[in-house]
Amino acid sequence: MGRVTERRRVIRVRDGAVSARPDTLVAEEPLEIRMNGKPLAVTMRTPGDDFALAAGFLVSEGVLGAAEDVRNIVYCAGARDDGGNTYNVVDVQLAPGVPVPDITLERNVYTTSSCGLCGKASLDAVRTTTRFAPADGPPVRVGVDVLAALPDRLRAAQQVFERTGGLHAAALFSASGELLDVREDVGRHNAVDKVVGRALREGRLPLGRAVLMVSGRASFELAQKAVMAGVPVLAAVSAPSSLAVDLAAETGLTLVGFLRGGSMNVYAGEHRLLDADGAPLAAH
Repeated sequence: MGRVTERRRVIRVRDGAVSARPDTLVAEEPLEIRMNGKPLAVTMRTPGDDFALAAGFLVSEGVLGAAEDVRNIVYCAGARDDGGNTYNVVDVQLAPGVPVPDITLERNVYTTSSCGLCGKASLDAVRTTTRFAPADGPPVRVGVDVLAALPDRLRAAQQVFERTGGLHAAALFSASGELLDVREDVGRHNAVDKVVGRALREGRLPLGRAVLMVSGRASFELAQKAVMAGVPVLAAVSAPSSLAVDLAAETGLTLVGFLRGGSMNVYAGEHRLLDADGAPLAAH
């Protein structure tokens, strides 16, 4: 099994002083995701929670919606020339009767750790495939004071980031701010897939009462993944993209960006947020 971190020798320069020392780096390896034995996608990821990553990826593709949709997830053996297993190939075996869409024809299925899967830029594609539209879920209200505390709680839970400074994170919180799950990965989209995949495998989809908090920016793809999992509130420490805002507005997702300390920008879905007095959020 690949390790989450690796050690490398570096030359360190500090105030003119030069020294050699070991440094801790985030591991990055390819993961090939197969569906019923057929290659589907390759993503660059930090090893760990690979089954959850694969399941979460298929939730975002509209293939999976419940734990019962999966018959099994396994590592494919013999991935190396010597017959050894690299643990870099995962096969998701669907349960009998689960439709198998031909999604390989719709996009380039190579993903990077920086931007994830690019190419599904159609809002129509998301609208027609989501099973758990945020607007259809149970009513949930979140206080801005709760949101303001989430970045520090997320950072405190990032164990590998503390050692490397090189990982993104995604976390699920309750509406009251309780940490439900957190995953780290070199790719922010992979971190989201891991928390969504774990929720699917534990029978917790849709995530209709959860807040998804992500490090970095809120891209269209991350908003899409939130919508596909039924998440009503997506918060990010950095900026959203214009397409992410468009998707949030169309699907009823609450989208918060630049969440830092007590400051934040609400781009869509402000009806779910409460001010410091517990009243509906309103601009003055």
